[in-house]
Amino acid sequence: MIRTVAALAVVGMVLAGAGQAEAQARRPAAAAYKAPRGPDKVHPDLNGVWQVMNTANWDIEPHAARAALQMRPGPVVPVPAKEVVALGAVGSVPAGLGVVEGGEIPYTAEARKIRDENRQDYLKRDPEVKCYLPGVPRANYMHLPFQIFQSEKAMLIAYEYAGAVRNVLFNDPGPAPVDSWMGQSVGKWEGDTLVVTVTGQLDRTWFDRAGNHHSDQMKVVERWTPVGPNLMRYEATITDPGTFTRPWKMSMNLYKRQGEDARLQQFKCVEFVEELMYGHLRKEPLK
Repeated sequence: MIRTVAALAVVGMVLAGAGQAEAQARRPAAAAYKAPRGPDKVHPDLNGVWQVMNTANWDIEPHAARAALQMRPGPVVPVPAKEVVALGAVGSVPAGLGVVEGGEIPYTAEARKIRDENRQDYLKRDPEVKCYLPGVPRANYMHLPFQIFQSEKAMLIAYEYAGAVRNVLFNDPGPAPVDSWMGQSVGKWEGDTLVVTVTGQLDRTWFDRAGNHHSDQMKVVERWTPVGPNLMRYEATITDPGTFTRPWKMSMNLYKRQGEDARLQQFKCVEFVEELMYGHLRKEPLK
């Protein structure tokens, strides 16, 4: 009995500590932490390799673990689609608390219907499967890290996934001349918070592997705020009247990688999907 009480006390202390850490990470920019200054000696130093520790790329909304990203009707309950049965647990979805504030994305009725259709046909529709560039904000919470390069006057964000990159412009050039996968990023500083407005994105990117989508009217306003050593709070407010009934926000922690592996590797995945996308064009297609 004593051991049980002691164990419960330890668990309580751990959970309380975790809650305090999460609360600290959610503090506003006015919190006491003062980040080291960057190359310009004025603004925070955001240089480094960053990565999330969540399951948002599977589904940005709260979700339970499930057998597969694409399901089909079964004799009693839904079962994994035929194409993913052989993957077993590797093709399953881990549970997640979600990163959408309020828990639910405010879709219009028609847009929600499209989201549901995307889920039913995930393997053919998710742009990540085909190695298309992920867009913003999805690029920031994929399973692979990204690196921020910050100088006195310029900033570049490089992503390991598909070699995606984007320049953060600090002189607004006006509307993007053409829509693109990663859009146009225009930044400014509000105290120690970097605010980046992203526009001009194609409508072909998704928010996650769960079919959550947007239109080419989407505007993303990101807020990057250092809240502790090697810890940054990331927020993205999404406005898209073609898809959502109102603006909504996601938020999460970003962690700075440390040690020998704090570097980007190559994941040029185009060659990995050649057979999937063009194998049927072989003179003698593989069986």
